[in-house]
Amino acid sequence: MAIQEYKRAYIWQLPVRLFHWVNALAITILIITGLLISHPPALMSLNEASEQFWFGYIRMIHFMSAYLMVAVLIMRVYWAFKGNKFANWRVFIPFNKKGLSNAWHTIKYDVFLQNEKTYDYKNIHVGHNNVAAISYLVMFVMALIMIFTGFGLYSANATWFLPKIFAWVPEFLGGDMNTRVLHHLTMWGFILFALVHVYLVLYHDWLEGRGETSAMVSGYKFVRAERAKKEAEKK
Repeated sequence: MAIQEYKRAYIWQLPVRLFHWVNALAITILIITGLLISHPPALMSLNEASEQFWFGYIRMIHFMSAYLMVAVLIMRVYWAFKGNKFANWRVFIPFNKKGLSNAWHTIKYDVFLQNEKTYDYKNIHVGHNNVAAISYLVMFVMALIMIFTGFGLYSANATWFLPKIFAWVPEFLGGDMNTRVLHHLTMWGFILFALVHVYLVLYHDWLEGRGETSAMVSGYKFVRAERAKKEAEKK
C-alpha cells in the first residue's frame, strides 16, 4: 500500500481526548481504591487508631475520583451534541442492519481472530467502528450504574445535596449489600472493558498502521486519500 495514498486527518477533538485520559485515570484510581475498600489490608502499627487515618484517605481519594469521573462524563455528553460527527451521539447507536452486520464482522475477525482472506481497507472506519461504538454505549450505562450505586452508598454519610439525591437507590435495590454487590460487579465490567479495549486498539494499530494509538494524543489519524476527500465533501 503506497504511503502517498494516505492523508493525515483530524478526528478526535480536544474535549474527546481530554475525556478519554481523565476518565481513564479516574477509573483506574477508582478501581484500585475500590478494591482496597472492599478488601482492606491489615496494617500493623504501634500508633493509636485515632492517630492514623490511612483508610479515610483512601475513601477520600475514591470519592474525589468519582466526582472527577462524573464531571468529565457530563462534559462528554455535552460534546456529543456540540462536537464533530466522530464524537456525535448518533455514532454510538449503530443499531441498523448495516451497523449490526459490520459489528459482527469486526467481532469475527478482531475478537475471535478468524482468518480473513482479503482485508477491506476501503471500508475501514475513520472514527469508532461499530463494536467500539456499542461497547462505549454499554460503558456509559455501566458508568451510570456506578454513579447511582456509589452515590447511593455515600448518601448515608454525605453532608451536601448531590449524594443525597441518590439516597433512594439502596432501598430500591433491596439494601446496602445488594447495592455494594452491583457496584462491585460493575467495577469488574470496567476491568474487562479496559483489557479488551487496549487489545483492540493495539491490534488495529498493528494491522492498519493508521496511528490508532497516537490519535488519542494528537487527535490525528491517517486516512486513505479518497476516503478523506469523501469525508470532507460530507461536511
